[in-house]
Amino acid sequence: MESLLLDVPFVCKLWYKASLDPKCWERLIFPKYIKPDDIWDKSPLGERLMMEYQESFCVTAFIKSPSLKALRLHDDLLFKKSTIIPKLISKWKNLVMLSLGSTHNMEEILALISLHCNNFIMLFAPRIYVGKDEATSIVTSLPNLKYLVLKGSTIERENLVTVLQGCKKLLRLDVRKWIGFEENDAEILALASYIPTFMCKGSILYDYDDEPLTYKDADFAPDYHYV
Repeated sequence: MESLLLDVPFVCKLWYKASLDPKCWERLIFPKYIKPDDIWDKSPLGERLMMEYQESFCVTAFIKSPSLKALRLHDDLLFKKSTIIPKLISKWKNLVMLSLGSTHNMEEILALISLHCNNFIMLFAPRIYVGKDEATSIVTSLPNLKYLVLKGSTIERENLVTVLQGCKKLLRLDVRKWIGFEENDAEILALASYIPTFMCKGSILYDYDDEPLTYKDADFAPDYHYV
């Protein structure tokens, strides 16, 4: 049985056939429980598969696809593959959406997206810290961004102002449950008045309660229901 599996790329013929369809590689999500260096278990079969097809099964091999449109990268993967991911961005000509689990290498990633990804319109990065550098990077690299989802993040008020003044083509900005400004801040609401959908419910100036934010809480799905 093991020898048969090792003779078929991607374990079985149906998987292999599916992998030949470019649409198979348009939307890739790497959940947090999938570690970049530990995709396969440590069983003898898992190790043999990994050795035989390591070029096909590694994370970086999956995200080389030029058909890629949506990609979700958790914080651990961003950290461990920080030197590799920026080198691959030039291949993502069709990239529309990127989800980042942390701000690690964020400035370089966004700068490269601005150069190579002309169709890019959505950035999803919940529960991150948006400092001056991050806010400036978003405005400088992605001035034409249409969808920005930063629910549950922490930001100083002036950095939110930077984003609101710099990204004038936003159709949707989700900053619910933010820490750093009040949801009824009159100046912020006035600055955001040009955005058709501005969501700030639950945002507070200080952290009074640290409830965990789940993937569903962010109102995000990989089928681009924002677009």
